[in-house]
Amino acid sequence: MPRLIRFMLTRLATGFAIGCVVGFLVWPNDALTSGAMSGRVENYIAQGLFIYLFASTISMGYLATALLLEAE
Repeated sequence: MPRLIRFMLTRLATGFAIGCVVGFLVWPNDALTSGAMSGRVENYIAQGLFIYLFASTISMGYLATALLLEAE
């Protein structure tokens, strides 16, 4: 595998993992523990989409920052 592709895939995967963790921590977890909202599929879909969108944004920012710092 060429070095640039390996570089991009590792940076995207690392950024996505960081974004998933941060997105899960940012999501208001107390909203899902109330009796009226727990167990509804819509809430889990919303949480999954929020975490995915947060993680994809962080991964692109992580890749852009890594490319900027490595291009010396």
